[in-house]
Amino acid sequence: MTATVFDLRRDAFGRLVLTDAEGRGHVGVLAVRAFPIAAPDEGVSVVDADGHELAWVPRLSALDEPRRALLAEALAQREFMPRLLRVKAVSSFATPSTWDVETDRGPASFVLKGEEDIRRLGPGLLIVNDAHGVQYLIRDLAGMDRHSRKLLDRFL
Repeated sequence: MTATVFDLRRDAFGRLVLTDAEGRGHVGVLAVRAFPIAAPDEGVSVVDADGHELAWVPRLSALDEPRRALLAEALAQREFMPRLLRVKAVSSFATPSTWDVETDRGPASFVLKGEEDIRRLGPGLLIVNDAHGVQYLIRDLAGMDRHSRKLLDRFL
């Protein structure tokens, strides 16, 4: 699919929705740079939740302003991934719950919508998604302090 035959918008939940040339809506799509360092404005793929490409954008500058802005926002959101260093407090062990944490970028507070928003990527490697789509990376679960591990264990 080329850059000119799709539409992008955000739904009421803030998810990115791509409507293809046939009028089918694809909810929760992701924007992925092909060459994030060498050519950040060239080669952006829009993929579904399973990683299947729905649209290819050769150059961001080829898009109209609304689509370019949505893709730029989605890329910035995807690429912003603070490391979660410590869980200080959790409002409740039922979800949704508010988490107070320490990250490599300073203190933060976010809402965890559900246990499914904590994903294991490998041994000791986790991603925590907040209600706004910000992803927090835990590189070494075993290396976290005891209090943080105890709180995280309640949700895993």
